[in-house]
Amino acid sequence: MLFSDVIGQDTIKQHLAEMVEHNRLSHALLFLAKEGAGGLPLALAFAQYIVSLPAEAPVVEDLFGGMTALEPSGGFIPPEQIANQPAYVRADKLVHPDLHFTYPVIPRKSGDKPVSADYIEEWRSFVETMPYGNVYDWLQSIGAENKQGNITAEECNQIIRELSLKSFESRYKVLLLWMPEYLGKEGNKLLKLIEEPPPNTVFILVAENEESILPTILSRCQLVRIPALEDADIEKALTERAKANEETARQITGICEGNYREALHLLQHADEDWQSLLREWLNAMLKTGPAAQLKFIDEVSRLGREKQKQFLRYFNHLLEQSIRIRVMGEEQIKVAAEEKDFAKRLNKIASVSQQECMIEELDKAAYYIERNAHAKMLFQALTIKLYHIIQNKTLILSK
Repeated sequence: MLFSDVIGQDTIKQHLAEMVEHNRLSHALLFLAKEGAGGLPLALAFAQYIVSLPAEAPVVEDLFGGMTALEPSGGFIPPEQIANQPAYVRADKLVHPDLHFTYPVIPRKSGDKPVSADYIEEWRSFVETMPYGNVYDWLQSIGAENKQGNITAEECNQIIRELSLKSFESRYKVLLLWMPEYLGKEGNKLLKLIEEPPPNTVFILVAENEESILPTILSRCQLVRIPALEDADIEKALTERAKANEETARQITGICEGNYREALHLLQHADEDWQSLLREWLNAMLKTGPAAQLKFIDEVSRLGREKQKQFLRYFNHLLEQSIRIRVMGEEQIKVAAEEKDFAKRLNKIASVSQQECMIEELDKAAYYIERNAHAKMLFQALTIKLYHIIQNKTLILSK
């Protein structure tokens, strides 16, 4: 994977390239990125880049890059030219002997003590097909179902053994550790190795939640914060990579909030008419009464959890556009004409405080759906709550 294969994040790409160019590559980097922002593909591209550099690349010996010179190294190869190096062919296929991976795994059978290498074929397939996937996608791809993924003590011992050996052909040994949140206390085994690694050893950790990482590991890494993707980058990726039409890409971009994984998921169900379903719900809630409400609840409960979450997310999106129209003016809001009209109608039935309360209730409902709440009961309760928020101007207060 090349930097050009990673969506957006131009500032971060430039920063990483300058680290190498000016010989300031830390021996331990922590990429912190929310889901769908591109933490994993960016880390993969960077790992493949540095492991493919020729032997005259700068030496990494300590936290500050080992050298005090500020001048660029003479043999610097820009990331966009690394594909011309012989080692890149192996790195791109994830078979380079000096490129190692660690990720959450599950035991194949009771009593197993799994390590990441047991799932390397599945990992290569996952990275190729779902580079923007999250840990749930990964665990489902290896048949985890309801099992919890883990980075085991055996995996930590394996890391220590592998990184204590000399590199085979590259100047660097690189370990890409995805989701260090799954390390738990076993991560303490790696502290000394991360703090005092062998020369030319680079750790690249990729995480989503800073608070779930062991503080002792966090303190030993140089933090690289990766922001959510820009709307323009997501819209371009949807049209050029996912082959979505421009109107669909624009609508999805407005909903996914910088999360490309979510954008792809929404694209799979782009043919759903959420607006008509929402209109039916609001009419049943405010006009046609209990019989129509029961009809809607029965209909939405058959959609399945993922579609139910997307429907609630779409309602939230329209409520957010309603607030923006009220605050910024409709000429400043760039959404489809039908959506803008619907959002303006929502402003007629609810104030800002009511809309904020509705957004909170919809968020909570989506959270409960993820945790297998009974769909009919949930939407029945949600219908009653939204009715009182809109019709009786009752604000449901959180505990």
